Formats: sequence, C-alpha cells, structure tokens
Amino acid sequence: MTTYKEIRGTQIEAVTTDPSNPIEGQVWYNTTSNVLKGQAATGAGSWSSGGNMNTSRYYHAGFGASNDAAFAVSGQTSPGGPNTNTETYNGTSWTEVNNLNTARGRASGAGTTTSGVVFTGTEPDGSGGQTPTAKTELWNGTNWTEVNDVNNPVSAHGSSGASGTSALSFGGSSPAPADSAKTESWNGTNWTEVNNLNNARSFVLGGAMGTQTAGLCGPGYSYNSSAPALNTEIWNGTNWTESGDSSTGGTGRFGLYDSAVKVTGTTVEVWNGTSWSSGTSASNNITSRSGGGTNSSGMVFGGEPPASGNSLTTSEEWIGAGVAQTRTFTDS
Repeated sequence: MTTYKEIRGTQIEAVTTDPSNPIEGQVWYNTTSNVLKGQAATGAGSWSSGGNMNTSRYYHAGFGASNDAAFAVSGQTSPGGPNTNTETYNGTSWTEVNNLNTARGRASGAGTTTSGVVFTGTEPDGSGGQTPTAKTELWNGTNWTEVNDVNNPVSAHGSSGASGTSALSFGGSSPAPADSAKTESWNGTNWTEVNNLNNARSFVLGGAMGTQTAGLCGPGYSYNSSAPALNTEIWNGTNWTESGDSSTGGTGRFGLYDSAVKVTGTTVEVWNGTSWSSGTSASNNITSRSGGGTNSSGMVFGGEPPASGNSLTTSEEWIGAGVAQTRTFTDS
C-alpha cells in the first residue's frame, strides 16, 4: 500500500501554527486547533461571506487591488440619498475613513486604497432631484481633494485604472434618458476626451475593470431599450474593439481587461479576454452592487434586493479558479 510519504516525499507535520507559504498538496496537522489541513487549488472559483460595511449603499463607486484591499465610496442610501461615506476593507472588516467632499450616487472610481480617484455621478440639485456632476476627487490614502472636472458629466458610467493618477471613464447617461458613448482619460491633473465606445450604454458601473491603457467595458443597460446592452468592448489605449457578448447585464464587477468577473443577482459570468462563461453562483440575490479586485482575488459589496430600493451592507469574497487555498479536512 502506497503511503503519503512515498507520494509526497515527506510525513504529515504536526505544527502549532499553519505554514506561512504552503505548497499545493502539502498537508499538516494543527495542534492548536486540532484539525488536519491541506493546501489545494480552487476549481471553478468560489464565494464566501465577507464582513458587512458600516454604511449600507447601492450604486456606489468600488475598486481596489484584491479582496483584502477594497474601497467603497459614496452611493445611494435608503432611506436617504447620495452620501459621502468612504470605507476600506482589509480582508476581514470594513473601516470608515475620511469622507468625500461632495455627496453623490451612481459615481465610478479607479485605483487602490492608497491612491484612488472618484469621478462624476449624480448630486442633489436642491429641489429634491439629482443632476449629473462633473466633479472629480483624488484620494491620497488619507484625504479626498477636489481636482479638475471631467469634460462631460455622466452617471452610471464605467471605469478602469490602476491608480488615482491613471484612469478611464466611459459610457453612462448624460443626462438620463440619453446613453453616452464618450470616453475620457485622466492623467492625474486633467481629463482628455478620447475615442468613443462603439455602443453607447448606461449602468456599466460597479467596479473598475482594467487600466487606463487596457480597459474592459462590460455589458450595461440602455435607457432606450428594456433589454440589457450585452456588448463587451476592449480598450487598447487608443480605440475600443467589440468582443464577445455577455448573457446578462449586471453592475457588480471587478477584474482586468483579460480576466474579469461580473455578478447579476446570483448569476456569475467570468471573462477570459475573449468571451464570457458561467461561473460559480453568488450566495445572495442582490443587484446594484459594486466590486473590487481581480479574477483571482475579488469581491462585491453593498447593493439592494432586486428593484427594492433598500440599501444593504452585505459583502461576498471571490477566490478564482486555480488559486491556492487552505482546506480543513473533516470526517464528513
């Protein structure tokens, strides 16, 4: 009979703390928690519950490098309207940090928890309604500072970017019910109009996907049609090119131009750079979420039960296919 030592070349270790950098296939016994553990790779990707936000919201700006470094900014609260609340996530819990200067809903953003930018969206117009704003705010890791405005104020638009000084804004409504195809590029100081999307659309917000020179515009919705706008377009730094369509709309999204995740209620689609395919379903039927991270380590947060207008604090974390993960062995 073949033994584990013959297969792996070592015995199962007994340790008081889990190894800091285990390799795939490694197995150990934790004498502190009295459990047997091993290192494995995920299959089709998996979801797990994350910590709840302090402020419930939907149609908010979301971005970040991973599911342990995400950012939730502004958004709609119910009851109430646009807010200025800003929170960061460390993989376990959300922490309130300094607020935006201008309350807004349906905004987008890009960057990281130490260098980010939030732009446009809608702000209260003083008469009980909301109007698109051109305002841009820059995050330095501690505070928000108002900087130069966008050229074309929009709301419910898409974004991509790696930092607060390098971002892209595209699509949206300007104002409703007009869908926009306009694209603007941010260099840390000014916004510059660049080539338009091929297909105008709104509600492409929900988490930055890509960078300023390699962006992804996923599906959204159109004010001029009851059906979702399912087109996907890739940005190469100069032009947008149409690529594979999605099966659903949805605002909870995160990732890069060649590997991204999109969530619509519990329906999940994964982008491989060419086409969308079905992914592991999310646990909660929530719409109007935002997201942050990459295809290997991302998350969605906030949102509302479908068509309810009730803002939520819920978070779900995503681990992508093939990512190493520590598993605990049980008797069942």
